[in-house]
Amino acid sequence: MENSTLSFYFNLTMFTNIGHHRYPAFVFCLLLYVFIVSANLVIVLVISRERTLHEPMYMFIAFLSFNSLYGSTGFFPRFLMDLLSDTHLISRSACFTQIYVIYTYASYEMTILGIMAYDRYVAVCHPLHYHRKMSRKTVFSLVAMAWVFPGFVLTACISLSAGLPLCGNEIQKVFCANWNVVKLSCVSTTVNNIVGMLLTIATVFLPLFYVLYTYLRIVAVCWKKSAEFKGKVLQSCLPHMVSFVIYSITGFCDIALGRYNLEEINPFVAVILSLEFVILPPVLNPLVYGLKLPEIRRHSLRMLSRYMQ
Repeated sequence: MENSTLSFYFNLTMFTNIGHHRYPAFVFCLLLYVFIVSANLVIVLVISRERTLHEPMYMFIAFLSFNSLYGSTGFFPRFLMDLLSDTHLISRSACFTQIYVIYTYASYEMTILGIMAYDRYVAVCHPLHYHRKMSRKTVFSLVAMAWVFPGFVLTACISLSAGLPLCGNEIQKVFCANWNVVKLSCVSTTVNNIVGMLLTIATVFLPLFYVLYTYLRIVAVCWKKSAEFKGKVLQSCLPHMVSFVIYSITGFCDIALGRYNLEEINPFVAVILSLEFVILPPVLNPLVYGLKLPEIRRHSLRMLSRYMQ
């Protein structure tokens, strides 16, 4: 039983395949991190400062950008240090902290996209009741639920994983992931698997199906409307649809990769696929919303020009 005692350190094995590419990768990822922080911070500041943007749709976009800052800050600093390091050991406490931050970021992203879909559904299908149904109190209640529920469930799930006796310490990733830790267990993980499945259903599939349902209702309402009405709906809904599709694809890639034998995949491809969900949405969301929505674009350019003078 001594060999199955809880490991103090985990070894992130996927870094060994980077080799001499570590320095260009470090520079590229550092610039990427700077861009993510800068772009999402601009979105948050613009929406928080401009009273005309204190509407539910824009507030949800600000929360989405804030979540991008949260997830990126929980991932990039450690990742950048590991790129330059010769050893890639991470302490048990740091590993589970990283799991919590990355997983809550991922869950928050999907639940926020879910309430954004509800906002667009009310705006298009019940326009006369929009201000009553999407009051400031309702907005903050939805956001609180979108943040508290995943955080509570993930705390329970990760606590179960933290209590498992492990018979190894090698994680085939460039960051800590709950499923990779569970696979190292010396005992049955049936309870962990059931809790993990319920968590995935609650924070991924339920928001996913709800978003699809709301857009089917929106399409049904738009079907018999004028071209002008359809254009206005498309302008307000398209950025959300793009964000949702990007995140769904990148999230699916990471979930599928965790269940696949990585020895059968090109190491470089495996690393890229595992990083998509934590990199692409924070990069693309501010571009999609900042460039597509005229109000955010106008105020962002005004604020940037003011600071550059």
